[in-house]
Amino acid sequence: MKIALVTDAWHPQVNGVVRTLDTIITILREWGHEVLVISPDQYRSVAAPSYPEIRLAMTRASSVGRRIAEFEADAIHLATEGPLCLSARRWCRRNKRTFTTAYHTQFPEYLAKRTRLSPRIFWLYIRWFHGASKAIMVSTRNVRRQLITENLSQVHHWGRGVDLESFSPDAGVPELFNSFPKPIQLYVGRVAVEKNIEAFLNTDQPGSKVVVGDGPALNDLIKAYPEAHFLGRKSGRELAGCYAGADVFVFPSKTDTFGLVLIESLACGTPVAAFPVTGPVDILTEKSGTMDEDLNLAIAAAQKLRSGDCLERASHFDWVVSARQFLDGLDPMEPDRTVHLSRRLIAKATLAKT
Repeated sequence: MKIALVTDAWHPQVNGVVRTLDTIITILREWGHEVLVISPDQYRSVAAPSYPEIRLAMTRASSVGRRIAEFEADAIHLATEGPLCLSARRWCRRNKRTFTTAYHTQFPEYLAKRTRLSPRIFWLYIRWFHGASKAIMVSTRNVRRQLITENLSQVHHWGRGVDLESFSPDAGVPELFNSFPKPIQLYVGRVAVEKNIEAFLNTDQPGSKVVVGDGPALNDLIKAYPEAHFLGRKSGRELAGCYAGADVFVFPSKTDTFGLVLIESLACGTPVAAFPVTGPVDILTEKSGTMDEDLNLAIAAAQKLRSGDCLERASHFDWVVSARQFLDGLDPMEPDRTVHLSRRLIAKATLAKT
């Protein structure tokens, strides 16, 4: 199948959306599918306000649509709710092409954190954007319930996975960790306001607080919390070693729909402490993590959990299963109609150029 995947989140961004899409695309191509990625780096773009590493593509719907038509896509997936996917959505609606979408981030809560406006304002846009989607792919039951409550009932489950070869307890622990007072409490992820990292750094548990990641809030947090250890961005086995060397992984975010870092930590045998919110409540069991409105209590309790139970829980998340769920959620055109419509759209695009 030929799959056109449009996304506002792409390299060089480092986040769960990009990592998920990258992994799924690799698997789909290994299975013989053709995947066209339409991303901001292919267009003129501007930096997102207060978040320069995120580029917002500036282009017309016809430009995005021309690429989809020339590719002769059998299925179209819009991964995000940004301007590039908005252009693709506009083209699909004009040309009566069906498409699927995904709800990766608690977008209304994310924007509310940055604008101090009510999340309800942004739900108007979310309902409009996803309302025309043939299927909205969601990663957890709680997100599914949330969207149904918002009158978005065409939801399809699309889970996540973890690479158990890359993330494991035998990853080499960084030598730096040997000099940190124990227990080591670890955060991994974007260093941004919506991640609620201050809630972790304000806890008063004994030991060391370690932050791995980069983002717009990094410099401010370094100044505000000089006793914490900020290691910057890590990847691969080096990142796995940070998980494996920690005594507890702390997940303070309240705006994630899933949280890949949760299962990466579990795969390295490290239990999780979190708030009882979407993401943790869908992933963690009583034996693999502790959730509490008081993060101090969650951190203290999580350190009593066994590594083996964390590993067992991580084994339930498989990228191959995730890729199959993604394929099942797509809405491919009938073969004869695909060819006919693609040729007609290419002809229209050619005429428009002349």
